[in-house]
Amino acid sequence: MALPLTAISSDTESFVDDRIMLPKLQGRKVLFTYGGWDGHEPIKFAEYFIPWLKSEGAEVQSFTTLDPYADKTIMDNIDLVVQLYTMSKITKEQEHGLLEAIGRKGTAMAGWHGGMGDAFRENPDYQFMVGGQWVAHPGGVIDYDVKIVDHNDEVTKGLKDFTMKSEQYYMHIDPNVKVLATTKFSGKVPVDDTNTWLPDFSFINGTVIPVTWKKMYGKGRVFYTSVGHNLQHVLDKPDALEMMKRGIRWASASKYEPAEKWLSPVYGK
Repeated sequence: MALPLTAISSDTESFVDDRIMLPKLQGRKVLFTYGGWDGHEPIKFAEYFIPWLKSEGAEVQSFTTLDPYADKTIMDNIDLVVQLYTMSKITKEQEHGLLEAIGRKGTAMAGWHGGMGDAFRENPDYQFMVGGQWVAHPGGVIDYDVKIVDHNDEVTKGLKDFTMKSEQYYMHIDPNVKVLATTKFSGKVPVDDTNTWLPDFSFINGTVIPVTWKKMYGKGRVFYTSVGHNLQHVLDKPDALEMMKRGIRWASASKYEPAEKWLSPVYGK
């Protein structure tokens, strides 16, 4: 069942002129895991998103460990995993439980920034599921632009391009994800004399990297966006926050709606 959505930004302008049809979160069973590196504010994000999920009618279980991934009773009975767990380690049993739930049983996965795109650096099977992996954020917290490139998809329809003052993620990306938003790198990064091994980043000037994407991993829907270094960064940008919420809604219908097909083998052209 889809939910007619007309989102209003903080400046009272409507995000969309048309009715957006997105899945409801009402009755969805959500597992919210958070922890890892404190710099990405897992507690603050949990304190914001868990109440929001519940206000949408979702049934939320939250954990500050990854133990639920290895609990078959839990994983067999959830619709969606929302994860914020930067870096850290995941056991083989936990990783297998998570990937089996998504790939074979159709559980959805959603997350943002390092909490999903820079988790478990030693686990390529996990990264394959995500569709990308963080490798750099030249300059640290900087001003950069996010461009909406898919204006027809329900996750981004009606949203506007926006600027961020945050970490601009340079990522290695699966070429078969469906890209919804991108960012362009300028390469204008001050020389860091304390890290003499770092190059002059002018070589990445003009590089375009996906910011937000959707994909399938086996039977499961996966949504990711690289915005969200900290909570205030996205609360200050209504279009960024709306994009995150819509992505979570879209993913939540993984077990209840047909898989979307959009594979476009870019290297085969």
